Amino acid sequence: MTLRYGYGTNGFANHRLDDALEIIAGLGYQGVALTLDHHHLDPYAPDLSLRVSALAGRLERLGLGVVVETGARYLMDPWHKHAPTLVSDDGREQRIDLLVRAVRIAADLGAEAVSFWSGIKPAGVPDAVAADRLLSGCAKVVAAADEAGVPLGFEPEPGMFVEDLDGYDRLFERLGRPPCFGLTLDIGHCRCLERESVPDCVRRAGSRLVNVQIDDMRRGVHEHLEFGEGEIDFPPVLAAFGEIGYAGLVAVELPRHSHAAPDVCRRSLDFLRGAESALGAA
Repeated sequence: MTLRYGYGTNGFANHRLDDALEIIAGLGYQGVALTLDHHHLDPYAPDLSLRVSALAGRLERLGLGVVVETGARYLMDPWHKHAPTLVSDDGREQRIDLLVRAVRIAADLGAEAVSFWSGIKPAGVPDAVAADRLLSGCAKVVAAADEAGVPLGFEPEPGMFVEDLDGYDRLFERLGRPPCFGLTLDIGHCRCLERESVPDCVRRAGSRLVNVQIDDMRRGVHEHLEFGEGEIDFPPVLAAFGEIGYAGLVAVELPRHSHAAPDVCRRSLDFLRGAESALGAA
């Protein structure tokens, strides 16, 4: 079994995008999880089409697949992290616009998926209201993705309105099970809060899985850790990907490790290849 490993650009926040891509490809990764952000690929840049075209050529020359991530912290609101969201009291249309832009960018890049999440429910908002807001916003993004032929990967995120696989399942059903509405699975999140084991979460995702973020984590603590610093046994997780026939990117998600990005990037791939080797030797 050989999985396709990628690395997230949110873990290269102190690098120019071209430099980050060069390092990621040079270390042997096969893909990149590209977070749209002001310092890498700004989705609001006036020359966006030229930048996207140049980036598409760059990715092709480097042999990197790509998924588009939309979790930039202060892209829309310089005062409030991740704001606005699909469940915010105000500004939801701004988030929808960003996600539709991401879909168009993904189409032009030939990306494998666009990943996004619900956001944190504001205090005092009833669950039913938040659910309706989320449903309405997702329906608009689904329409854009369906038209563009781009898969969506909805990510359950600890502490957000949809934080687990049960929440994703409910949303998927309410949307009418659209074929383009897939799942982004963060392996660390599975250890953090899902009731099933991490490999069982992968099996549960099954054919709906379109994007994987991989990192280590401890039970009940939402902190992205380098491999070996948390509690996850990775060879069975990698085996589960093989069981379900997953062929997408498995991208390292370490957004707080930019201070040592090249070294962390190298260590991460060495660890994952070692875990595959251990699996093969078992």
